[in-house]
Amino acid sequence: MNIEIEMKDGGIIKAELYPETAPITVDNFVKLINENFFDGLVFHRIISGFMIQGGGFDVKGEQKKADSIKGEFDANGVKNDLKHTRGVLSMARTMFPNSASSQFFIMHQDAPHLDGQYAAFGKVTEGMEVVDKIANTKTYHNDQPVVPQVIKTIRLV
Repeated sequence: MNIEIEMKDGGIIKAELYPETAPITVDNFVKLINENFFDGLVFHRIISGFMIQGGGFDVKGEQKKADSIKGEFDANGVKNDLKHTRGVLSMARTMFPNSASSQFFIMHQDAPHLDGQYAAFGKVTEGMEVVDKIANTKTYHNDQPVVPQVIKTIRLV
């Protein structure tokens, strides 16, 4: 299963999703794509050399909420062997294992300390230069980008 993340500035990130690794996570992500949930949301947390996170806030910083799902990762009793290497998509969450909903992150660089702790569910196949561009955007002290990094849409391809 493949997706395209189209940025407002025209950048395209293509990725494949792995329902065999994280079926609940992929089903939820696809449901949100089909609802156009991500249209106009931003990558709101950017840490170069680590990851870019989006899918939960609009340009004004207002949160868009979605239902929480079960966290599909080893520490939560679910086998998930996908490593948090450069280009991997994974679900953001709070300290509660089953708190992931719509926010996801794309690994800018490898982060093995996340393996088994977060639900990895896909990987970038094309457009890592777009991820690099976003990751290298100037940010405020709270990791928010100075210039909003707006997701125009995410679609199934």
